[in-house]
Amino acid sequence: MDKHTKIYIAGHRGLAGGAILRALQRAGYTNIVTRTHAELDLEDAAATQAFFEQEKPAIVFLAAAKVGGIHANNTYPVDFLMNNLQIETSVCKAAFATKVERVIFLGSSCIYPRDCPQPIKEEYLLTGPLEPTNRAYALAKIAGIEMCWSYNRQYGTKWLAAMPTNLYGPGDSYDLNNSHVLPALIRKMHEAKQANAKEVVLWGSGTPKREFLYVDDLANALVFLATLDAARYDTLVAPAQCPLINVGSGEDLTIRALAETVAKVVGYQGGFVQDTSKPDGTMRKIMDVSRIKALGWKPEIDLEAGIALSYKDYLESIS
Repeated sequence: MDKHTKIYIAGHRGLAGGAILRALQRAGYTNIVTRTHAELDLEDAAATQAFFEQEKPAIVFLAAAKVGGIHANNTYPVDFLMNNLQIETSVCKAAFATKVERVIFLGSSCIYPRDCPQPIKEEYLLTGPLEPTNRAYALAKIAGIEMCWSYNRQYGTKWLAAMPTNLYGPGDSYDLNNSHVLPALIRKMHEAKQANAKEVVLWGSGTPKREFLYVDDLANALVFLATLDAARYDTLVAPAQCPLINVGSGEDLTIRALAETVAKVVGYQGGFVQDTSKPDGTMRKIMDVSRIKALGWKPEIDLEAGIALSYKDYLESIS
């Protein structure tokens, strides 16, 4: 991909989108198009179409989405379903109409069945029931994958759906009601340290295992995929196969071990209490990342180093 290729990042102010923007800038790409939500509402199909006709990007990273943790997904399922479906539909229709060369659609590991074998392979999609606490969001993301595949099958497009594991890093939300587990733990540990609290309450039993990926590693993976040579890229988007690829670290740990790691980084020295009245969600979720690693990509930032960078980001956000 030429360094002057026009690239549109949908959702550049979000956690993943912001990291994609940083990754492209680091790599020397100079023709990057962005719009804030105030400038372009991607749920508005007509406005989205007009934008694509004006800008005509060659590459699109579709990172715009309504996202949140267990509490938010449980509380606002209509929003998570409808908002994401509308964004995906508007962008895909406009991208096809303006002959976008490559769309990299960003999904989520929650698309996979709640109880599928571990580690999770791409072919496990739609082989069992979803986790109920985020089913609406997962179904919207599954629809996005199907859009990519349907356009590839029917029209010969070359669109790819990348499924990241749990993400964290600069630009994350630290809202205790709507954030994901790792940023919520960073905030909890910091506030407990500041208050000299003797204990921190953790949701659930602490035994579920989760995999985490620093968001700049994800962004590097997405840019890597978007800029693959035609021979390797075409193997991922052949019409006969679902254009789905996992992106993760390939390592996991328990929520309790995660909390202990965050406490170590933050400097909180108190204890923990498990609130078992709160849901655990899926007991284990780790991605099989053998396909992307076979292409030549691997993450660079380990969990403790990534948490330290995230804690620095959190401190800057509250200063």
